[in-house]
Amino acid sequence: MKALFFPRRRALHTLTACALALAAPLAGAQAYPSKPVRFVVNFPAGGPIDLLARSVGDTLQQTLKQPMVVENKAGAGGNIGTDTVAKSAPDGHTVLFSIDTPFTVNPHLYANLPYKPGDLKPLVVMASSGMLVGVHPSTKITSLPELIQAAKARSLNFGSAGSGSPGHLAVELFTEATKTRLNHIPYRGNTAAVTAILSGEVDGGVLATPGVLPHVQSGKVKGLAVTSRQRSRLLPDLPTVAELGHKNLEQEVLYFVAVPAATPEPVQKVLTQAILEAVKKPDVQARMAQLDLFSEALGGDAAVQRVQALYHRYGPIVKATGMKVE
Repeated sequence: MKALFFPRRRALHTLTACALALAAPLAGAQAYPSKPVRFVVNFPAGGPIDLLARSVGDTLQQTLKQPMVVENKAGAGGNIGTDTVAKSAPDGHTVLFSIDTPFTVNPHLYANLPYKPGDLKPLVVMASSGMLVGVHPSTKITSLPELIQAAKARSLNFGSAGSGSPGHLAVELFTEATKTRLNHIPYRGNTAAVTAILSGEVDGGVLATPGVLPHVQSGKVKGLAVTSRQRSRLLPDLPTVAELGHKNLEQEVLYFVAVPAATPEPVQKVLTQAILEAVKKPDVQARMAQLDLFSEALGGDAAVQRVQALYHRYGPIVKATGMKVE
């Protein structure tokens, strides 16, 4: 009898241990979040990703019953904030709100990143946006074809929100695709780059639409096109680059959420579902419209694949253009 009892008891203990192992992550998910959640935004306050993070955070505070604290950790093209989250505890209480470039451009651009893209996992692509190609009226350029013609005849200075920014990539992509001469001038953020266009310090730039909108409407900046797949809701009369015969100039910025890759799957699911529900709320949708963002609401594998597709697209562009960080 004893010979049969001990194996049976051992088997019972094994089954109990397995059940506890399976139950632990579920219990963790049910308890999540157990304290305030830190939203790390890797770009300065006041930008589209920062405003979107705050809008989503307001909704999540109600659904997840914990404070959502936004912390801006800008610098090095988003690398500083990204690294902060990559090295944080993988428990879902430190979350990255980012645009795609620290994952899609920077790995090709920086020789020594403090993090690996695989250290973090995209959970939700909340939205996307294009950028506006605009020039100072003194250039006398009134259309994208005229810009291409002028940039073939002479070198033009084009500003962006900084080295490695989406606008920097757009300038390099434009130069490579059209065989023109655009000289990239990096600034510290979108506002400084817009100011440079307004003052005539640069001939033009490729920038986030909301920051340029009032100046296009007043005639102080001449809008030529948008780089998104669809027209801007803020400037619906402005054509897309594809409509003008330059689909290869299309470029979108993704706004997404990521967590350390080792974050337990049940916690990832809770957070993913909560954010997907948040971005569909009318007030968050209204905020997106104000920022000229198009709702994507992609979660799980679809979010990962969306980011990876841009990573694979931008690698050859960075290499072909000799794009550098200044």
